[in-house]
Amino acid sequence: VMVWLRRCTHYLFIVVVAVNSTLLTINAGDYIFYTDWAWTSYTVFSISQTLMLIVGATYYLTFTGVPGTATYYALIMTVYTWIAKGAWFALGYPYDFIVTPVWLPSAMLLDLVYWATKKNKHSLILFGGVLVGMSLPLFNMVNLITVANPLETAFKYPRPTLPPYMTPIEPQVGKFYNSPVALGAGAGAVLACTFAALGCKLNTWTYRWMAA
Repeated sequence: VMVWLRRCTHYLFIVVVAVNSTLLTINAGDYIFYTDWAWTSYTVFSISQTLMLIVGATYYLTFTGVPGTATYYALIMTVYTWIAKGAWFALGYPYDFIVTPVWLPSAMLLDLVYWATKKNKHSLILFGGVLVGMSLPLFNMVNLITVANPLETAFKYPRPTLPPYMTPIEPQVGKFYNSPVALGAGAGAVLACTFAALGCKLNTWTYRWMAA
């Protein structure tokens, strides 16, 4: 009974974390619409995606102990996000589906670290955290190439009154900082280690709660 109870708790955690990851990153490709604060938004969204990906992927990876499950978790997030974005798209919200698979290569790096260090949790936290934190902002730059241009979109999908994020604004390039990838990668590399440790700790807490 305890085995099945633990398994059910595990699956519940995966669903809850994956759904919340999806909700928190659902508009993370939308920073291009915030024309006036595009770089600032890009960095913030890159960090949010990094942290939500690594906490769930690390939890899943250390729970199963099988290299490859981090990538599988990223795939779950991708599919959930496609479904959610599909709903937006059906309602006439112009969205490019290509923006979500950028999580997969970072998750693959996490799996690779876990496998290469022979399932050493501390190495996973340190090396995996740094690699995911530094790589995702880089992969996320793909979004800038693939997401629709806000001005084009504004004229392609005319509305009686344009919502704020669609209103053309003169871009303030360099207003906050000049290298969003570098800042996102630097902050992400530090924070991702903390969240990787949290993902590992979630397992301990789950087992202790189940054993009580």
